[in-house]
Amino acid sequence: MTAHTEQLEFQAETRQLLDLMVHSIYTNKDSFLRELISNASDALDKLRLESYQDKDLNVDVSDLHIEIDIDKAAHTLTIRDNGIGMSRDEVVDLIGTLAKSGTAEVRRKLKEAKDAAASEELIGQFGIGFYSTFMVADKVTLLTRRAGEDHATRWESTGEGTYTLEHVNEAPQGSSVTLHLMPEDSENGLHDYTSEWKIKELVKKYSDFIAWPIRMDVARTSTPAEGEEPEVTIETETINSMKALWTRSKDEVSEDEYKEFYKHVSHAWDEPLEVIPMKAEGTFEYQALLFIPSTAPFDLFMRERKAGIHLYVKRVFIMDDCEELVPDYLRFVKGVVDAQDLSLNVSREILQQDRQIAAIRRRLTKKVLSTIKDMKANEPEKYSTFWTEFGRALKEGLMADADNRKTLLDISSFASTNSEEGVTTLAEYVERMKDGQEQIYFMTGESRHLIESSPHMEAFKAKGLEVLVLTDPVDEMWVDAVSDFDGKTFQSIAKGEVDLDTEDEKKAAEAEREEKEKEFGELLTWLTETLSDDIKETRLSTRLTTSAACIVGDAFSMSPTLEKMYKASGQPVPHSKRILELNPEHPLVSGLREAQAANDNAENLTETAQLLYGMALLAEGGELSDPAHFTRLLADRLARTV
Repeated sequence: MTAHTEQLEFQAETRQLLDLMVHSIYTNKDSFLRELISNASDALDKLRLESYQDKDLNVDVSDLHIEIDIDKAAHTLTIRDNGIGMSRDEVVDLIGTLAKSGTAEVRRKLKEAKDAAASEELIGQFGIGFYSTFMVADKVTLLTRRAGEDHATRWESTGEGTYTLEHVNEAPQGSSVTLHLMPEDSENGLHDYTSEWKIKELVKKYSDFIAWPIRMDVARTSTPAEGEEPEVTIETETINSMKALWTRSKDEVSEDEYKEFYKHVSHAWDEPLEVIPMKAEGTFEYQALLFIPSTAPFDLFMRERKAGIHLYVKRVFIMDDCEELVPDYLRFVKGVVDAQDLSLNVSREILQQDRQIAAIRRRLTKKVLSTIKDMKANEPEKYSTFWTEFGRALKEGLMADADNRKTLLDISSFASTNSEEGVTTLAEYVERMKDGQEQIYFMTGESRHLIESSPHMEAFKAKGLEVLVLTDPVDEMWVDAVSDFDGKTFQSIAKGEVDLDTEDEKKAAEAEREEKEKEFGELLTWLTETLSDDIKETRLSTRLTTSAACIVGDAFSMSPTLEKMYKASGQPVPHSKRILELNPEHPLVSGLREAQAANDNAENLTETAQLLYGMALLAEGGELSDPAHFTRLLADRLARTV
């Protein structure tokens, strides 16, 4: 070790992740080259952008390129770029550690992955492509100098727990990654990566569309004259076409080219579910190539996630996570937008106010939604995959995007009591509605089991009325933002009064209802007073058939699940009293009425009222304010029956 070299240990989780990757068997080890070329391409993009933004940055951007260097004697492969480079701190942050959340999650998922393809998809999802180098190399050396800095950093590791950092005084700007390759092993998918034809094959397959030239020295053998020896010369050759796919029409691009471009632009390993090319001409021009992934990224619902759209201006890279180009609920969409009339010095603040960006955003949003609508109509299996992966995110738009709410309602699907496993659209629900039904019934909750076993469901089951089963957290929000679909209003079966009888049934039962109200009036008043700390009212129920009681909210009150969500996020929620509904036909309720009328054992009656309320609360999946008190009352009552 010299004075300028230090040895450091990998972050513990990174070390475990490396061990998983190095000792797992992947069917496609060739993919490491795509990862390194993609990283080099990003570095070139960032240098060109920084040179536009920082006029004091003294860098030469006249010949930005990627080099691939083969050394057969040393059995090494080097991928070099003259891009932005990295400082020492960036090397430690980006290479020595993962420097992002989700490390433990990717280790867990890698262990659970049942096959090689699943493992490779996860690597792409978690953005750790650099580590794929250890699938083909037993030592990796990174030499990098950040643009504008005088000194460089050399990072080296065998992937076995430690790495070295060395201060280097002189080095070219940019980064070079040298792989000390493992021996060829065809049985384990390790090819000879010092073979010119193999490297050219991989570049053509994975990286032909990269906008920067990828150069490599290749051997040319001349055809000798008779009696002469063939002459071998070395020439530098650009081995990629550099054709930006978004500038080409769809019939000029193969399916495989789209797949590889998607993997490059999204740093993912899955295949796109849908490809969406766009071209706009007129007052302002832009081209776009968007992809709907087939697998949701691990960070789809993480706060620190990045958007998936790259912004270019006249093929000049501007930024790789342009949040202004699609609404947040479409954050899973990946791709490229190339605008013709924006400034190269555009900033995020300017983008937020730019009319062209706002117009592009509207058009991209409508195009993506119309693509999903077509998918739903014509490719139900593909739509099913989409909804399983991204439906929860898409439903966020029902709250946030009033302009496209009708389309979003059309393309959304929901679980319902109509089918135990499948989902239904709102249009299909409306088609199945009973004669005279004017409302779309739904219930929100933490799980399907809790909702289907809820007392609120009893009358709906008895009358064969379909209920939407909404269990995603976002469902708690959008149902309050959306008033109706196709003229049918949404109605929570756990809020307000539910009257499922027809006009004829109401007239026939009117006298009986009035009699019940009079018969139970004293009990209802007494229960409201006795449980006044917890409830605002007690009334007879029209929604119960077998349970003794249930708790319902006012028509516009907050649901218990939503209250729980707010509390879990640390937001204070005022306690809202709800309504206790009783089933007058239940033996417990009729018995309680008789006992209360006879004024038998007031203390015993109060305990029964508390148990009745607690049972109703538990039946809907609620939480008792004093579980110990409830269990003591229940145990005492049970003891008397033994």
